[in-house]
Amino acid sequence: MFLGLSVDGYIARHDGDLTWLTSRGQAAGDAGYTEFMAGIDAVVLGRTTYQVVAGFSEWPYGERPVHVLSTTLGSGDDPRVTVHRSLPELVAALEQAGSGDVYLDGGLVVRSFLAAGLVDELTLSQVPVLLGEGVSLFGPLPHDIDLEHVRTQVFGGGMVQTTYRVHPGWSGT
Repeated sequence: MFLGLSVDGYIARHDGDLTWLTSRGQAAGDAGYTEFMAGIDAVVLGRTTYQVVAGFSEWPYGERPVHVLSTTLGSGDDPRVTVHRSLPELVAALEQAGSGDVYLDGGLVVRSFLAAGLVDELTLSQVPVLLGEGVSLFGPLPHDIDLEHVRTQVFGGGMVQTTYRVHPGWSGT
């Protein structure tokens, strides 16, 4: 997982607006995103994140398989993506395709994968802004998820990027 968020934990405004991230994040360059994506086999997006990304002038995922977790999108609406109705269906498709490293994007997708014990690393890039409200990255989880600090870097513009590994001793209870 490699996500940008405000200092108060929001990944987007309620209307999906990301200009607070893109305008302030420019000073940080790509903050390692290109290198990160070079090792990614597939991308998983939530419906809302997909709808925001689908409106970009350029598709940011290249030829990588992109999967969208949604109960409302039509499965043939966009040939660039495969829509899955449930997490087990999506995970089975990723396993069948032999996808190793998967990039997750979207609050509900991230929380679903965390709750299922399917995330091994989190890279969080905090942009120095307080939004006060918006779409939260984190929310209710069925249990604590212990994290092990890997590294913290400070980029231009004051962006602070911290990488955590889901603690290998985590029991899920």
